[in-house]
Amino acid sequence: MNRFVLFAIIAIIAGVILTVPLLSDQLANARTIKKIQFTQTVTSTQDPGQGHGNEQMAIILPPSSGSIYHGSLTYSASEPVQVIILHKINKDESKGQPTWTVDGNTLYAQTSIDSGSNGGTLDFSGSALSLHSMDSSQFTATASFDGWIRETNPEAIQKTLPTIENYTIKLVNTTIPVRIPMHKGLFDGLSVYYIITDSSNNVEANQISDKQNWKVQASPGLAHLAPVSLGKVYVFTNGIEGNGARGFQDEVFSSVPSDRDYLPLSKEVQVTWNIGRSTAILNSTQQILDANMTGRVRLTTTDTVMNTPQIVWPSGKMNIRSDKVLSDQNSYSTGQALDINTGNMTVTFVGHRGWGSNGQTIYYIVASGTPEGPADMMGIQYTPSLMTTASSARDLYHFTNGFKGTGPFGYQEGITSSQPGDSAYIPICKVSLITWNDPQNAKILENIADIDSEKSTGNIKIEDASVLNKNYIIDCPIVDNP
Repeated sequence: MNRFVLFAIIAIIAGVILTVPLLSDQLANARTIKKIQFTQTVTSTQDPGQGHGNEQMAIILPPSSGSIYHGSLTYSASEPVQVIILHKINKDESKGQPTWTVDGNTLYAQTSIDSGSNGGTLDFSGSALSLHSMDSSQFTATASFDGWIRETNPEAIQKTLPTIENYTIKLVNTTIPVRIPMHKGLFDGLSVYYIITDSSNNVEANQISDKQNWKVQASPGLAHLAPVSLGKVYVFTNGIEGNGARGFQDEVFSSVPSDRDYLPLSKEVQVTWNIGRSTAILNSTQQILDANMTGRVRLTTTDTVMNTPQIVWPSGKMNIRSDKVLSDQNSYSTGQALDINTGNMTVTFVGHRGWGSNGQTIYYIVASGTPEGPADMMGIQYTPSLMTTASSARDLYHFTNGFKGTGPFGYQEGITSSQPGDSAYIPICKVSLITWNDPQNAKILENIADIDSEKSTGNIKIEDASVLNKNYIIDCPIVDNP
């Protein structure tokens, strides 16, 4: 990893556990002077200092034995707070000045800066830095620090670091609501509502994006999928005007999620009315095929493949979460749709944060999956035919141990093997599991290069996630960060 990563270290100070934001490997690989630069949103906890039990504290820079921080802090809090700067001192140096201690043995001189405001900027030097409130209710704050740490005793720092089980990644906005426009289509004369997230045709992706005012990703890899992995969507190029993709009647689908052979990936078949033929609404695959047989329309199978997950269909709809409050503990269970509104033609999904193949922050949604057990656990539509895409699906790596975080197994967020802009990107994922052979050697992995490096040194084991020897395949398109 070649850049800083924000996370929280669970620092054990005399048996009191504090959650504090820091940077990945910032202290573990100590040097004499090291640059620190980050922005982090924090929530206060009870002040662990003796005599401060009814007060709140949010530690920005934690105490580290023998180290001094120097730099600039900018902060904005939900209520007026004090800035607390701590300086490590010996007991005989206290001389009546304000001090702060957890255990009565390790002592810090305390400098309090109270501007009476919710935010500000200041330069400082000290052994630790925090925001503080005399109130017992929690506050939140966003803090940016730009400065240096001078490590006067690197060996002491190494010895006092907690074990890896006490490390937790703390990223902001790990889950977000993603609102996506729906389209109305037809199946056997009845309405379906669906979304378009990806297209193998870059020109068409841009056209649909402009029309629906929501980004459709270009996924060139979809064009290389075998026909067995594709359903069909019939798109009209002329005829009766309407709300279809080309401005004519609604699209017609060859299957719906209640069908065993349903797939969200749809091969585009263009339907064109022949000159001189009377037009009409064709509302089923059979009507289209009959019209083609009698010469009323002609069909053109294109190379374009789109990801068109159906949200509502004649016999059902996606499961809507009953718990609308997203948390790091429940985002992967009980449903992935927060709201379905056929009135304003939108659906709101849970957006999951992860890392792209190059380390970029991404968000993805989950629309359907297979096998049945994991799909039921997530509250998504069981789609067994997705198994036909396994050989072409991109990998979505999840962690089974190491740094604790908000991934589906309680560890760090996942990494995708490709992302929009990569030639191999498609919206279908095959879930793969990364296990650290020795969790004490775990690091924060942010991209595919990190995974390859740790794999080459034998530090991690990678295997397919499977149930009864069946790979876990999900429709998990990457969406633009709203």
